[in-house]
Parts: sequence; structure tokens; C-alpha cells
Amino acid sequence: MALLRRLLGLAGPAGRRGCCSKRPLPPALLEALQAVAGVPNVSCSGAVREQHGCDESMHRCAPPDVVVWPQDVHQVQELAALCYRHDVPMVPFGTGTGLEGGVSAVQGGVCFDLSRMDRISELRVEDFTVAVEPGVTRKALNSYLHSSGLWFPIDPGADASLCGMAATRASGTNAVRYGTMKSNVLNLRVVLPDGRLLHTAGEGRHFRKSAAGYDLTSLFVGSEGTLGFLTRATLRLHPVPEAMVAAVSAFPSVRAAVDCTVSILQTAVPVARIEFLDDVMVDACNRHSGLKLPVAPTLFMELHGSQHSVAEQVQQTEELVQQHGGSRFAWAQEVEERQRLWAARHDAWYAALALRPGCKGYSTDVCVPISRLPDIVVEAKRDLQEAGLTGPLVGHVGDGNFHCLLIFDPEDLDETQRIKDFTQRLGRRALALDGTCTGEHGIGLGKRELLREEVGEQGLATMRQIKATLDPKNLMNPGKVL
Repeated sequence: MALLRRLLGLAGPAGRRGCCSKRPLPPALLEALQAVAGVPNVSCSGAVREQHGCDESMHRCAPPDVVVWPQDVHQVQELAALCYRHDVPMVPFGTGTGLEGGVSAVQGGVCFDLSRMDRISELRVEDFTVAVEPGVTRKALNSYLHSSGLWFPIDPGADASLCGMAATRASGTNAVRYGTMKSNVLNLRVVLPDGRLLHTAGEGRHFRKSAAGYDLTSLFVGSEGTLGFLTRATLRLHPVPEAMVAAVSAFPSVRAAVDCTVSILQTAVPVARIEFLDDVMVDACNRHSGLKLPVAPTLFMELHGSQHSVAEQVQQTEELVQQHGGSRFAWAQEVEERQRLWAARHDAWYAALALRPGCKGYSTDVCVPISRLPDIVVEAKRDLQEAGLTGPLVGHVGDGNFHCLLIFDPEDLDETQRIKDFTQRLGRRALALDGTCTGEHGIGLGKRELLREEVGEQGLATMRQIKATLDPKNLMNPGKVL
């Protein structure tokens, strides 16, 4: 397995002390952690540590030395200050649903599991804002908002924690209309590495725009736990649409489906969701979720608005689909039908794994300008076929982002090498088309070299300067991103 990790580029990175130069946790620190959080909220159990040392990715498990469960922000401050004084690394943990090894404790240290901080506060219906702690997931928030007429539409496939979504700058199927976490986080309460408290937009503030100084909120959105602990996020909410209609259409080719996506966007149809699935992915979803779709490149779409506006959008979209050779254009307005369709989309990862039982999955994503999307999707599909890889394509093509879900046998070293080569080619192909090596998964452990190629040496140096200013001891999630 060690060779497998090296071939995938998943070996732990050398950090401040080097990933293999862990030292035992000072006994005095362990006792101090227990004094702050309480003995039941501190664990050195091997099983608990293993659980907190990996996410949903294929990156190696690197367990922390100890896991703590803070109950409130004051405990986070005290615990962080203790670790800082003892020069012990700290790793934030939400739900563990990341895809780039962001929670791996590559230098050991203390994992802060923030899931028990799960309060929802400061719901301001008239201002369309709410504040949540890091243990609140997107489904829990929307359940809480059920009778308010508001919702939070950002929906990555997993039921991730909202502060974790902010930390990775997540998005999802609704991003084409409602944006990503970047545009829906208004304020963050951050515990800095030494325990100091920062409100990125000022304490209690929840305005929609500001020109007051540096945009500290955006600095921490996407920081992947390397600058501080996100202990509360003030989020922008949206009104629940009067009408929602979903649709499915099959296309004769990948290019036809993606070209149709571009046409829909260029025609200014205010589509809320537009998702692409290639023929391999459709076949997998049919088997896994009991669908009966034609096995062909397919678009899942959803339109939001008033009854009248949605009817107009349906007509426009149907005409565009027909112009691009789309067939079996079927609309679903009932809640149960729509939920079944999107549940199948969100279960795409498990559907892909079921194509080769007993194999592992490795998910990668890129994002390019909309005009370049048809080219990169067609090239990726051709590359997969030439490399002999099983890699269903699925993605949020409405904002230029798509995923390749690579399924492979970890014991087959030749296939493993082909996986690594393909992911590197895909990332560099996106960069060559003026895109990014990751649209929503983040950098974590796996894409640090591609980040260097994307932002350049000066860009990376500037990021390092910011990191050194806020975390001079390099204790916050060391070895990630940079």
C-alpha cells in the first residue's frame, strides 16, 4: 500500500517538523485539555483517532494524537491557546466528508471535533440571515428554516457542516443560480491559532456589502483550516421559490449536451441547477437508484421562480434542448419526483463505486470558463477511454465545474499509475484553458503542486506570507494547501 500511496501522490507532506517527526504529546498538555473540555470530551482511543484521521478521499489515514470535543467558543479559545503554548499542531474536524485529505493529521497533534457546537442563532427573517455554529449541517439548517419561507440552497453532495463548507469554499448543484459559499458567507467568528477571537466583518454585523478595509471574510472562506477555527458563520438565506420544476433530457453526444448547457446560459434562462452525467454515470445511476433513463449523455435541470416565470423558462429550455438534439425531454414538478431525481444525482459517488464492487474511488474536479467547457469534457472523455479507465463524468456544468469519479483496483499498480497520470493531465488541461485545478474540492494534500502552477511562485509566496502572519508557528492544519 505504501507504493500505492506514492503512485497516487498521497504520501504525507513534510511540514514544519516533517511529517514523520512526530513527537509524543506532553502529558501536561493532555491533562490540561481534559481540565478545559472535561475528561469525557477528550479521547486517545485508537479507533476514535483513526476515525478522525481521514475523510472520504483516498489519501492515507493520518490519525491525531488526541481528539477533543469543545462545547463552546470559549473552550476552543482555551484549548487552542494550550496547544499554541506547547507547539502542538491543531486540526479542525467537522463531518469528515472532504475529498482532498484535509483532516489528515500529518504531523499528529490535536484534532478539534467541533460537531457538538451545533447551535443555530440570530435568525433574522427580514434580513435573510442566520448564524450557525460548526456542528450545524446544511440539512439541519434547512429543517430548522422549514416554516420561515427561507432556505440555504448551497448543497454539496454530502450533508456537510456549514462551517466546513465555508472552510473549503464548497458549492454544489444550485451554485449556478445561488453562488458558492464565497458569496453566501457574510461574517465569520474565528479562533486564531493562539486563542484570540476574530470577527471577520465585525462582531454581530450581517450586511450584504461593504467597502471597509480588507475582506477578511473571504480570506478565511476556502482557507481549509490552515488559518484558524471557524466557530460561527453568518449566512445569507434565500426565499423558497414559489415553483420548482425539474427536467431530464438525453443527448446524442457529450458535446451536444455541454453545448446545450452553454446555450441555455447564454440565452439568460435563470436555471437553478443544470447537471451533466455522461453515459457511464447514467448507467450507474440507473442500476443504483432504480432509474430508467436512456444510457446516453444526459442533463438534469431545475428551474425556480413564480408559476408564470417557470412556465416561460420551461418553454425556452425545451426549445434549446431540441435544437441540440435532446430527446425524451420530461418535466417533473411533484416534490417526490424531483427529490428522487436529485437523490440519484447526489448518490452518484456510490453508484460509481457499485460499477466495480470491491474497488476504490478517487474523485477529482476542475473548473474552466463556460466557453471552454465543451472542449475539456470531450477531451477528458477521450482520455479516459484511451487510458482504459473507469471514470464516470458528472458535474455542475452550469458554472463550468465537473468531476471525474475514478474507480480502480488499489492492488493493480499499473492502473493506479494511470489514475495518477490522468488526474494530473486533467488538472493541467484545465489550467491551459484558463481554468482552475479544483472548482470545489479544495487543495488539501493532493493538489498542492497544481496550485503552484495555477497561481505562480509570487501567488504562492503571498499566501505563505499571510499564513506566517496569522499562524507563525505553522500549527493550524500543517501540510495542507501550501
